[in-house]
Amino acid sequence: MKPARFSYEAPTSLDAALKSLATWRGDAKIIAGGQSLAPMLNMRLARPDHLIDINGLADLGRVAVDDDNRLSIGALVRHHQLGHHELVAQHCPMFAHAAETIGHYAIRQRGTIGGSLAHADPAAQLPLAALTLDAELELRTATARRTVMADAFFVSIFTTAIEPDELLVAVRLPRRKPREGWGFRLFNRRAGDFSIVSVAATVARGEGAAIERLRLAIGGIGPVPVRAEHLVPAELVTALTEDWPARVAAAVAATVEIEDNERTPVVFRRELVESLTRDALDEALERAR
Repeated sequence: MKPARFSYEAPTSLDAALKSLATWRGDAKIIAGGQSLAPMLNMRLARPDHLIDINGLADLGRVAVDDDNRLSIGALVRHHQLGHHELVAQHCPMFAHAAETIGHYAIRQRGTIGGSLAHADPAAQLPLAALTLDAELELRTATARRTVMADAFFVSIFTTAIEPDELLVAVRLPRRKPREGWGFRLFNRRAGDFSIVSVAATVARGEGAAIERLRLAIGGIGPVPVRAEHLVPAELVTALTEDWPARVAAAVAATVEIEDNERTPVVFRRELVESLTRDALDEALERAR
């Protein structure tokens, strides 16, 4: 199919893009990599009156450590740049790894972090990683800016907290701490497919067998990725034992809510949650040593 008729512009400044968004509001769509939007246009699942191409906004393609000592990633940074950028690999290695698991090489060359997060596919890798790592997302309008935490940003399937006149301009992530390891596991039918279930975790170790902090999130089980460390029994939260990953995984899998799905039975995804959580925690502990 071909897309419905639309007008097009390619602003050369962020102010111009934001003014255009304010003018068109809900009748405009932002296009950057187009890896999700272009197929939706062609199938007429999206029928905007106007496209605003932001590829010319170079300031949105930068990665840096900001004044608050967080890693700041512009919304136009491509997946392949995330996967190979020195600062991302050093300070948020889970994000770099997650980006390298997205789709195929051609998709990673064009797809952007902002596009992936704004699209909000519940099975996508970057929303899961952003949620796990307590990302802050900066939104701008022509007259204001605000910051939304990842756990409030993803509202439902393909739905976020972005207002019609807002543009996602940057993602900010806390830097990895010493003795903090991470794990990221996903299960898909074929390489390049969206995952059926995915799990991300970080474990910060203290002295001896102590665990200072556990972060755990699961994707593919509902309309948005969900945090799951609150499902871990209190006696397992801080005490590290030899079978700790298996016990935590079993507890989480037994209690997490999984949305019914015609294509993938709940019982199968529950088994995946347990095995992927165990493997992600094993990875995180190994990297935390």
